[in-house]
Amino acid sequence: MGGLTAGNGGTAKGHGGRPSVADGGGSAAERGDQKGKASTAKSALPLEVGTRVMCRWRDGKYHPVKVIERRRSGALEAGDYEYYVHYTEFNRRLDEWVNLEHLDLDSVETDVDDKVEDKATSLKMTRNMKRKIEETHVEGHEELDPNSLREHEEFTKVKNIATIELGRYEIETWYFSPFPPEYSDCSKLYFCEFCLNFMKRKEQLQRHMKKCDLKHPPGDEIYRSGTLSMFEVDGKKNKVYGQNLCYLAKLFLDHKTLYYDVDLFLFYILCECDDRGCHMVGYFSKEKHSEESFNLACILTLPPYQRKGYGKFLIAFSYELSKKEGKVGTPERPLSDLGSVSYKGYWTRVLLDILKKHKGNISIKELSDMTAIRADDVLSTLQGLELIQYRKGQHAICADPKVLDRHIKAAGRGGLEVDVSKLIWTPYKEQG
Repeated sequence: MGGLTAGNGGTAKGHGGRPSVADGGGSAAERGDQKGKASTAKSALPLEVGTRVMCRWRDGKYHPVKVIERRRSGALEAGDYEYYVHYTEFNRRLDEWVNLEHLDLDSVETDVDDKVEDKATSLKMTRNMKRKIEETHVEGHEELDPNSLREHEEFTKVKNIATIELGRYEIETWYFSPFPPEYSDCSKLYFCEFCLNFMKRKEQLQRHMKKCDLKHPPGDEIYRSGTLSMFEVDGKKNKVYGQNLCYLAKLFLDHKTLYYDVDLFLFYILCECDDRGCHMVGYFSKEKHSEESFNLACILTLPPYQRKGYGKFLIAFSYELSKKEGKVGTPERPLSDLGSVSYKGYWTRVLLDILKKHKGNISIKELSDMTAIRADDVLSTLQGLELIQYRKGQHAICADPKVLDRHIKAAGRGGLEVDVSKLIWTPYKEQG
């Protein structure tokens, strides 16, 4: 699986920014002047794809949405439709099917020009404003040209699987994943947490679990510290597992592609272990041979285990492998919004600790050699912290102790530590 992208998270903005008819936003004449927009009465159902309306979210407040798709929900009456909506303030991971009762029909607007993603504004846009919105829309998919991006968004616009069961967790999914056609009518899938085979019904899973003799990922255990374990899985030796992992991960990653050719990758599966087995927490993948010095292709911590330091642990682990290889590394771009936050946090913490220890008397190259973090990533991190000055044609580190302490305090906890003494691993070599 290639580099991960998940778009740009965005933050809730209360009730939304656009005055609705219900809010009395402007005079009737002013509203009539808005080209391509028309107030729609409650009788004009079902709502068309592209319609913009206010929708009640799980926080109980109304937020602006755009109707992405619609479907019959049983009866044949016009009102008996469900609508797949995108909350324009939020990341696509929150897109969902809603009933008519969630929508404020007095706020309905029909958008004739569907090409521009209008971020809570009904003003006539200048060319520069349109460009800015298009740039926002593309962020996280910089490797796609506009046509490819439109194809990607059209193909993946509606989540096909709503929930999965994995071990003791039922997890709401975030994004579309291209499961085989025979699973297109399933809103819920059941995964074996050890071999990652997936099934349509609970009974199938129960029968499978009686026969499945795996109690951990199929690979070599290369790390064990307390209840945490890491397994290395070769995509060539365990092709079905690698593909199943990619299907599963894609439900939580909105990135450019899903690789079916898993032969070229190694997968590092982080597990919590107990007397029932080793339960997958998250993973990262890595190309066996990367010409660009990528030490990580995809990274994911499963939702039930997020905010526990596992993301930074996986990142730290990828750099420990780079150190063992005697190389500097960097993650494959583009990063997702969550991936970007995790990496910046990790780089910041690691570099600040070293700068404090050396009182700033160290070069960017030395920092890179010590940490296995690519020099470009070291430089951009320190520039973001305003710890770099440009003197006589060279970058110089300016590490005032008080400034360092302030940054270290702001960086928060460093996540779970990798105990290198527990890592038993040799770099991958192609066997003849």
